[in-house]
Amino acid sequence: MTARELDAARIHDRALRVAYAECRRLNARHGRTYFLATRLLPLERRSAVHALYGFARRADDIVDETASTSQAERAAALDALEAEWRRALRGGSTTDPAVAAAAHTRERLDIPARHFDDFLASMRSDLFVREYATYADLREYMHGSAAVIGLQMVPVLGTVVPREEAEPYAAALGVAFQLTNFLRDVGEDLDRGRVYLPADLLAASGVDRDLLRWSRRTGCRDRRITAALGDAAALAQGVYRQAEPGIALLDPVSAPCVRTAFVLYREILAVIEREGYAVVHRRAVVGARRRASIALPGLVRALEARVGLRTGRPALSRGRLPEERRARPSAGQKGTSA
Repeated sequence: MTARELDAARIHDRALRVAYAECRRLNARHGRTYFLATRLLPLERRSAVHALYGFARRADDIVDETASTSQAERAAALDALEAEWRRALRGGSTTDPAVAAAAHTRERLDIPARHFDDFLASMRSDLFVREYATYADLREYMHGSAAVIGLQMVPVLGTVVPREEAEPYAAALGVAFQLTNFLRDVGEDLDRGRVYLPADLLAASGVDRDLLRWSRRTGCRDRRITAALGDAAALAQGVYRQAEPGIALLDPVSAPCVRTAFVLYREILAVIEREGYAVVHRRAVVGARRRASIALPGLVRALEARVGLRTGRPALSRGRLPEERRARPSAGQKGTSA
C-alpha cells in the first residue's frame, strides 16, 4: 500500500519515497490506534500523516530514552534533530527520514513552521521538567506537545469552513488524546521519573508522587489514587466534549478518520474505568477485536463520503483536497495558531 499512497500524493522523488515509507513503518509499529484511523483517509492524504507522526515520534523517542543515556546525551540528540530540522527548512539536505518527510509535508501543505517550533520546545522541557503543579501549567506544555499536532493536521485533513474556524477544535482534540495517554501511561511515566497529571488534581484526593511510587512498587491499590485517576478521566472527557463539534467542520472524506480516532481514544478511557483505574500497575489496552469493531463503521462512512464526492452529491461537495503551496490562490488560506 505504501507505493500507492505515495503515487496518489504525487511524491516521486526516490529519496523522499524512502523517507515517507520509514515514517509509515514507525506509525504502524508504534501508533496502532493512530495508524488504524489513518487507513480510513483517502490514499493521497495518508503519507502526510505518516510524516508528521514520524517526526513527532523521533523527538519523543529521544527524550524518553532514559535507560542507557544521560540527560546531557538526550539534550545533545535533540539539539542534533533540531539542527537537522532547521537545515531542511532552509532547503538543505538531511539523512534523517523523519525530518526529510516532515519538512517536505510542511512545505507542500503550507503548515506554519511555528507549530514545529512549539513542539520541539515542549519536547525539550521533557528533559528536565518532571511534574506540573496545576492544570494551567500542564496546558502550557500540552500546547506544544499535543495542541500543535492537531493544528498540523488541519491542512492535511481539509475543512469545509475557513481553516481558522476548525483549528481550536483540532487543538482541543490533540489535548484530549494526550490527556488519555497521560492517564494510560501513569505507571510507565513514573518509571521515567515523570508525573504528568497535575499535582493539584492529585492532591485533591490526597495523592502525591510518593504514594504513586509506593503503589507502583508494591502493586497495592489505594482508593485515593483511584479517585484521583477518576478525576483525571473526567477532565479528559470534558476536553473530548469541547473537541467533538470540530469533526463536522472537516472535509467529509477526512471526518470518518478523525471520528474513528476520537472513538478509539475515548475507548481507552472506558477500558481504564472498567479495569478499576489500575493504570499505575498496567497499561490499559483496547483489544484488536474491539478496535476493528470501532473502525468498521468509520470505513463505511469513509467509503460513502468518497462515493458521494465521485457522484457529486451536494452534501459532500464542499470539501476539497489539500493543495500544494504553489497552487494556493492566496495567502489567506494559511493557518493560524490557536
